Order: sequence, then C-alpha cells, then structure tokens
Amino acid sequence: MSQVTNQFAGPYRTHSCGELRASDAGATVRLAGWVNRRRDQGGLIFLDLRDRHGITQVVIDRTDAADAHETAGRVRGEFVVTVVGTVVRRMAGTENKRLATGDVELQVMGLTILNEAKTPPFYVNDPEAVIDESLRLKYRYLDIRREAMARRLLLRSKLVHAIRDAHHRAGFIEVETPNLIKATPEGARDFLVPSRLQPGSVYALPQSPQQLKQLLMVAGVDRYFQIARCFRDEDLRGDRQPEFTQLDLEMSFVDEAAVMDFVESMIVEVSKATVPERPLQEWPFPRLTYADAMDRYGSDKPDLRFGMELEDLGSRIVGQGGIAASGFRVFDETIAAGGVVKCIVVPGLGGASRREIDELTERAKALGAKGLAHLSIGPDHAIHGPIVKFLGDDGAQHLLQRLTTNPGDLVLIVADTAPVANDVLGKLRQELGGRLGLADENVLAYCWVTRFPMYEWDAENERWHATHNPFSGVLPEDESLLITADGDPYRPSPRDPAGKARAMQYDIVLNGWELGGGSVRIWKHDLLVQSLALQGHSEAAMHEKFGAMLDAFEFGAPPHGGIALGIDRWAALFSKQTNIREVMAFPKTQSGGDLMLEAPSEPEPEQYAELGLKFVGVKRGGPGAGA
Repeated sequence: MSQVTNQFAGPYRTHSCGELRASDAGATVRLAGWVNRRRDQGGLIFLDLRDRHGITQVVIDRTDAADAHETAGRVRGEFVVTVVGTVVRRMAGTENKRLATGDVELQVMGLTILNEAKTPPFYVNDPEAVIDESLRLKYRYLDIRREAMARRLLLRSKLVHAIRDAHHRAGFIEVETPNLIKATPEGARDFLVPSRLQPGSVYALPQSPQQLKQLLMVAGVDRYFQIARCFRDEDLRGDRQPEFTQLDLEMSFVDEAAVMDFVESMIVEVSKATVPERPLQEWPFPRLTYADAMDRYGSDKPDLRFGMELEDLGSRIVGQGGIAASGFRVFDETIAAGGVVKCIVVPGLGGASRREIDELTERAKALGAKGLAHLSIGPDHAIHGPIVKFLGDDGAQHLLQRLTTNPGDLVLIVADTAPVANDVLGKLRQELGGRLGLADENVLAYCWVTRFPMYEWDAENERWHATHNPFSGVLPEDESLLITADGDPYRPSPRDPAGKARAMQYDIVLNGWELGGGSVRIWKHDLLVQSLALQGHSEAAMHEKFGAMLDAFEFGAPPHGGIALGIDRWAALFSKQTNIREVMAFPKTQSGGDLMLEAPSEPEPEQYAELGLKFVGVKRGGPGAGA
C-alpha cells in the first residue's frame, strides 16, 4: 500500500468516505464505515460505504477478489466494514453527480466485517422516510447516522467554533462556572441535587451563570464568555428543553451601546462563518423599543422578514369633540372605554371563505379577543364585509383610507384593550405570515428590542417582578422612579412609581424567535438593595439569596453588562428547524423524558438511604404536581 498522510489515517482507514476524487485515481487506499446500500449483481457486488463525511461506492469483483466477494455476500445494511482497494475513475456515463465522490469508485482487493448489525427499526439511508419522533429519540444513535441529523450537528459545531474564534479575537477569556450552585429565584423552577456530605441540604443546577459572571467582573476578568450548560424545570415547547446551551458573556466598563455594538459585530461574523449562503436582511440591525415592537408587531420578538404591521384605526373613528362615532357600536364603545381598534392587512386573503373567516374568528377568541371583525378589498377597491352595513360605504372608506391595501386583501380588526389587541393581532400576523409563505426562509432578519419595562406587578405575591432578571440596570433617567408610593422600600404596591421604570435591557431577535437577552447590570450595592426590596425581598432574605453579590459589590464593582444567546435556538434557526430537538444530539421529549436511556428513573433504595431521603409522594394538583 502506498504511503498516505491523512488526518483520518489509522489501522482501519486511510481516507474518509467523502474525500476521494478523480485526482486520487490509481491510489491504493483503505476505507471504513457503515454499509449504506448493497447491490448484488452476481459476479459483482456494489456497496455504498458511508461515514459522516460522505459516501463512496466500492465494487467487489469475484474474478479479482474471490475471498472479498464471498465475505461481501454476507454483508447487509448498517454492517461495519473496512475495505482496501484501488481508486479508479468510473466509466463515462456512470458518474453520480449527486455525490462529491461520484467520479470514482474503489475496486476492492480485501474486505473485513468489523461488526454485524441487526435490521434497524427505521431506514437510515432514506432521507425522505417519515419516522415517528419517539422512535427517532429511542434510537437516537441510529437517527444521528442519518444525513440530515449529522449535517445539523456539524452546523452546530461550526457555530460554536465560530463563536469561540470571535470572542478570543476580541480579548475575551473563556471561564467555566460550576453546575452545582445555590438555588436563586430566576423565573423558573430549579433542578435540585441532594448533598450526601451535607444531609438535608441541596445544590441547584444553574438556570444561567448570571451571578457568577457578574462576580467575575468584580474579580477583574474584564471580558468573559462561556458555552454554558443551563437547566430549567419548566414546561417544554419547541424552543425549550430542560437542559440547554447558551453563549454567556459579560463585559466590564461598558454601557448599553458598547455591549450591543460588540454583540452585533460578533453575530454578523458568526453568521457569515457558519451559514455564508444566507443573507442578512439588514445591517446594522434595526433597533425597536419594546413599546414600538408591541405597537407595530404585537410581539417583543417580531419577525421582520415580512410587513403586515399592526395599524391603529382609532384616530379615524373619533370625531369632533373626541366622540367615537364610527356607527359600529363595538368600535365606539371600545374607544370610549379607553381601548383601541387595531388591524392587520393580510395580502391575498380577501377571497377567504366563510369557513376560513370563522376559523380565524375562533382563533382570535382562543387568543383572548372578544371577537374579530373583517373587511375584504374587492377587485375594484370596493370594501365588503358584515360591518359595512354599520359603517356605511363612506365610513368604511374613511376607516381604511390611510392603509395600504390592494385588491384581494383581507383586513382583520380587533377592538379591545391595547395589550389584548396587540397580542391577538401579533399572533395572527405570525401565524398567517407562515401560512402564506410571506417570509423568505433564507434571509436572516436580526433586530434589537430595547427599553423593556423594569418590572411587572405580581399581584399574587404583592411585589414587583423583574421582567428580565433581578440584576438588570435601570435607565439613568428612570433611577429616581425606583421608590414605593408610601416611602417604605419594603412595602411595594401597584401604585409605585417603580412600575414606570425602564430597564437597560436588550433582546436580540432572529426571524421571530428571541435569540438572546441581556442588560447592563445594577453595579452599585445600594441600588441593588433598593431594587431587590421592590421585588419583595426583606433585608434578611436578600442576603440569604444574594449574599455573595451584595458582599462583592462592597469591594468595588465596575460598570458591567452582558448577554446570553441560545445556542440551540441559533443552530435551529440556521438549519431552518422549528424545534430545537432537531439540533441537539440527545434531547428530551415534550414531557422531559429520555426514551433512549429511560430517564428519569427511580433510584436504588440504597441511594435514597445514603442521602437520608425517602419518597413520600407528590400532592396532586398542588405545587410540583406531575413532577
């Protein structure tokens, strides 16, 4: 065998199954992999040999290699084999243009079966096969052999590699933080780990490294990043898993602009390195305030790949003297009560059937609206719909006069409070945009959403709840609002000026998904105490839960801020998936189970005893029900 220098060289192969080309003709090489397909033509047996790098056709001729041919007669799909032979060009007209190796084949001199395989529970070699997801998850090691899954994991690896390169070039230090920490309130349930060495005590798995990365700033690390594993015990959906991975970063001596400028440049660099074929819709990224995003798109994670913005019709309803006088009682009463009348214009849906309109109406009601009015734009720009008889032709024209409509469009209208109207129309916009194919799936439409409310009122616990995390900073001009109405910092109420404060918080959005969120933090001890008091923590409680942070801030903390971006979500969006399970090697099911390893499972009795624990059951219907 000729001497070959190759990164895959070893006892079983000299090359991968995806790298041989016409220029290799005449070389003697060894390949190893799984049998993707076998075709027996009597004297000739053809094997498509597969590894994660590609497929090479190998030919075993009984005349030239009788022993190898006899062995090949026992080979079946997914057998693991190694072959040695000579690379030859395929005969003219027999090339396979679908394969990178399609100009050549390997004429085999020797074949060894390394391992036999049972018949798989699904076709590994058929990319079009429809496979039940539970079966895929149970046999995930087979699922990952499939080209689509392997390709997505490779893309994810490229993404993480590009992230690390970008941060190292920008002077960041990669620091690992522990996975056994103290439980802190961060918005979701913690996963708890009992301690054997300290019976009766528990660790929590981190929902994020939030406090730790801020402590690293106090420690003088200056620029930190980590590809961090995080854990949240919460209900699952397409973009959530109980354990997930995020890019976590923090920077010292920065303001909002400095953090956002770096993150944006890093995102552009990583996007071009990972998916260079996918264009950015706009750069610099658009920046929307939270109020603007909700008003225009009904969402704080708007998909900007298509228009269909929400329009406020209220000003066209209110007449002289500020009296609502559209002629349609529902609109008039809503405006008079301080509500809004808003709409979206759906292109090309003006010919929707009664059944389709009823379905949209039921969907709007399910989302929280009292009802859904509609108007259709006819071929002659005439307006049709049940409410025209109340508005009149002139009233309908007046209502829609400043909208951009075309013949065949459908106008959907919600009259309700602003939060309800925005939310309902925002979700209808997203659903209809997807149904009608209005978004270019190749485009990457990033945007920033900023100026979130600092807090929202938690009526059940009678306290303010941080909309992001307990440590988000407040806009300097709103710092004076972080007070209670009665002057007692430990007695928050919904009348507090704090409810009007805005945070130095920013989310990065990609194609309608929240990709990540961050903020410039509170970095002064007294202001952090003030904010934690508004969030319902007594002085003793805040020291019990956040003592390390409060102590550290008394030793000099620099101004600092950062962000966390979901690696799983980013990889899913890059690979055009709607569920992050499709870019995770070993994800959990919707109910949090691992079908392959059969987890979670009951521990051995000895394990409970060693921890001093005994399972007494879960109160159904109460906290933790179903856990």
